Amino acid sequence: MWSKGEARRRSGKFWNGVHKAASSLEAVAGKSRVSMATALIVPASLLLMMPTRMEVAMADPVMTQRVLQIEHVKIESGKTFAEVEAALDRALPRLDPAIAAALTAGDEQRAQEIERGAKLFIFLKRDHGALLRSAGWSRKALQYEIGNPLTATRMTRHQIPAALYAPLRVVLYENAAGGATFEYDRPSTLFGQFGDEQVTAVGRELDAELERALRRAAE
Repeated sequence: MWSKGEARRRSGKFWNGVHKAASSLEAVAGKSRVSMATALIVPASLLLMMPTRMEVAMADPVMTQRVLQIEHVKIESGKTFAEVEAALDRALPRLDPAIAAALTAGDEQRAQEIERGAKLFIFLKRDHGALLRSAGWSRKALQYEIGNPLTATRMTRHQIPAALYAPLRVVLYENAAGGATFEYDRPSTLFGQFGDEQVTAVGRELDAELERALRRAAE
């Protein structure tokens, strides 16, 4: 990335080179009886390829940063890891790819029919504990992606960056006491960063729906 000063320095250096090249070609043209128009073809083509200072400045990416306050939630259960996993799998259906297909086709009504009133779906379920075996550990830990495509579109139609948290992530692991623990970030605090009440309101709905599903699995 070039600073404005560096861009000006490089631009000036380039122009000096162009002028020197033009002078040299002019001398060659005189000696070899080549026309002046022909001698200027090369530097003229270089001018066309030379980015303007504005283009150089526009090419630089702009990065901004903010510190956010996110509420983290932990739900601990006295049930075994296997019992809580099975209870969550019974409570939340796996996502039917036909829902996403209907939305992609622009048929929201069909997507709602396939949804059959389900508030949340399990998009993906990853065995993170299995990955730790490569480090010589043996842990029971699952990472879930949980959400609803229709609910997601209610937010992303207003703020497309909300797609960063749709679906939501939840981790389930066996704790030191032999029970099971859920951990996740409260949706409304994730979606609230966009400063759009229409998005935050949906996030609050997800607060209640996700907590309800996880509590039931943990009970």
